[in-house]
Amino acid sequence: MLNWPNRFFMPTQMEVGKGLAQKIGEILKPYNYKNILIVTDKGLLQAGILKPIEKSLEEHGIQYVIYDEVEPNPSAQIAHRGSDVAKEYGCDAVLGVGGGSSIDTAKGIAALVKNKGNILDFEGVGKLSEPALPIYAIPTTAGTGSEGTASAVFTNKETLYKAVIISPYLYPKLAILDPLLMVELPASITAATGMDALTHAIESYTSKGANPMSQGLAIHAVKMIRENLLKTYFVGTDIESRENMLVASMIAGVAFAQSRLGNVHAISHTFGGVFNIPHGIANATLLPYVLQFNLPACPEKMRDIAVALGKDVSGLTPMAAAEKAVEAVVEMNEALGIPKTIKELGVTLDHLPHMVTDAMKSGNILANPRLTKANDVQMIIENAYHGVLS
Repeated sequence: MLNWPNRFFMPTQMEVGKGLAQKIGEILKPYNYKNILIVTDKGLLQAGILKPIEKSLEEHGIQYVIYDEVEPNPSAQIAHRGSDVAKEYGCDAVLGVGGGSSIDTAKGIAALVKNKGNILDFEGVGKLSEPALPIYAIPTTAGTGSEGTASAVFTNKETLYKAVIISPYLYPKLAILDPLLMVELPASITAATGMDALTHAIESYTSKGANPMSQGLAIHAVKMIRENLLKTYFVGTDIESRENMLVASMIAGVAFAQSRLGNVHAISHTFGGVFNIPHGIANATLLPYVLQFNLPACPEKMRDIAVALGKDVSGLTPMAAAEKAVEAVVEMNEALGIPKTIKELGVTLDHLPHMVTDAMKSGNILANPRLTKANDVQMIIENAYHGVLS
């Protein structure tokens, strides 16, 4: 399924449009589910985001239970408590509503209902032995692309390590992309999640596991994000750009589900595990430093990225053109108010050996375009901490 050249697998149906979340009852009615577990966080629940979804389910006579214990960088315990709720109420489908944490938690819960063991036992590729409960996803941010991927990430609270579970059973059955759910999204979250999507697209495009199909999606996502992210940041009520960002985010997710990612994700997961830093902002801040490191390994692909990000590279050498990609990302981060260093995020170097060790465990290290060893990871982290981009 993954990292096989020229193989593409994508079973998730995608529906895009204004107000589609209000039709979830109509969409799910034909399946005759007995009880649906809605997985979300307390903030979204209190903000009333779920009200149209609940109303639609009720109008179509569909029973549901809300599990709202999702947290940033969700732990294994959160998934297990959710699976207990699902079993208690006899839930036969799971609906994740929210950002990547909610959708990942929904995936974990759906898997645990059908597979015995700790969710952390399934780290890696293809460890789930039984199909999960049917998974549905309604993202409220344009960032993680989890609604179009076969993966979920959970933190081991004892070791602070973020484990990635990958299985074709984790693909949602349906993803509903409704831009109206994002109109009131804070600008800071719009920025961080948008740059998360850009990171997915760029790392997928340059990944060693990429193929022509995943690369075609990835580079188009880069272009879409360049054309729409700043507008969603500065004009949050622009529905067209919100919708385009949702589509771009999912496209990037579909791409990296085929190709894996790279050093940004290998390292940023350690920031989430050790410091509980939100994934999107960690990726955004790290991205220029990893791109700088990767330049010598894939200048032609970096040139493509520079062009997709709107840079004029005519007449430049391959390396000079590639450097324009780094320049474009730095400029976008600055426009979006993204911190320039990971020190500003709250990362300290006290845990440097731990971070290096955990990053090297990630399969994304192997997919990174440039061969990466432990001393390279340490250098990238130190450069990102001190703001050394050279």
